[in-house]
Amino acid sequence: MSTEGGTKAVIAALSANLGIGVTKFAAWGLTGASSMLAEAIHSVADSGNQLLLLLGARKARQEATPEHPFGYARYRYFYAFIVAVVLFTLGGLFALYEAWHKWQHPEPIESWHWVPVAVLVMAMALEGMSFRTAIIESNKIRGKVGWGRFIKRSRSPELPVILLEDFGALIGLVFAFFGVVMTLATENGRWDAFGTAMIGVLLVCIATVLARETREMLLGESATEEDLALIRAALAEGGYPDIIHLRTSHLGPEDILVAVKVGAGAEETLETIAARTDAAEALIRAAVPAVRLIFIEPDVRHEA
Repeated sequence: MSTEGGTKAVIAALSANLGIGVTKFAAWGLTGASSMLAEAIHSVADSGNQLLLLLGARKARQEATPEHPFGYARYRYFYAFIVAVVLFTLGGLFALYEAWHKWQHPEPIESWHWVPVAVLVMAMALEGMSFRTAIIESNKIRGKVGWGRFIKRSRSPELPVILLEDFGALIGLVFAFFGVVMTLATENGRWDAFGTAMIGVLLVCIATVLARETREMLLGESATEEDLALIRAALAEGGYPDIIHLRTSHLGPEDILVAVKVGAGAEETLETIAARTDAAEALIRAAVPAVRLIFIEPDVRHEA
């Protein structure tokens, strides 16, 4: 569900950004407004990011090899981290540089006054539709969890990335609209520079949040608290209520590794333990379908 919904949200965002980017570049060419250029580069960065997410999803489907026995599912995390880097450099830092340059050499918008306003209004509508798609797909798996917690705890990178990108795009369009309108009203180009600077600061902040979250995914996050509870319950139902220690790691969004040491009776035969272990593994996979690899180590607990 998260993979399908994430791909749908990525494609919706890509379609919107391609169209928006072309119109923003046209508006910048006609008016010279730096906030339009910053927003155009923002759309280019977002379009490239969405292509990276699709590439990561494709590479993650490769079969495991002897050199990579756990598969390639973390490609999705790697490309999501690259998205954060691109957003920070190509989007945020470029906008800040353009704002500084325009502040030093402010220029009013002298022609085609209505063009940037019309483009920004159209862009808001298209970005709103893309954002709506991301919200709908996220709600299918979010449950009652708040948005901040959903982004933090999600083990699938696509939906959080698109949510933050679309949210940032909408706020950035508001900043650009403010800068353009104030420039037209006062004929002072520094308002345009101010709007561009706000876009740059916004993109740097969003890129920082994305980098932090995708870094945790790359390092290998554990299963969620809900999944851990289901795994423990399945072990108990399978005959292993005494869990000495349990370790889990997301190899990918839908690929969980479980390694657990459990207590067993010293008098039990190998045949009994093997049958119980097989049953416990089946119950774990039924409870949490994302679990692919399970390593259960029965041991005799020694009292201190």
